[in-house]
Amino acid sequence: MPLMQIVIALIVVGVLLWLVNNFIPMAGSIKSILNAVVVICVVLWLLNVFGLFHSVSRMHIG
Repeated sequence: MPLMQIVIALIVVGVLLWLVNNFIPMAGSIKSILNAVVVICVVLWLLNVFGLFHSVSRMHIG
């Protein structure tokens, strides 16, 4: 995946999250949960795109 597409995807996700946070009325706790879920999903997606998620999933603790 080209770097430009990754940057555009991150910008789109950020703008959508900003729109949801500013223009959809909801409780603060729900907003924080939504933000955390989106950030975790984006981080996992980035790890997968750069090929680091597969090597992380093979690690064993203990």
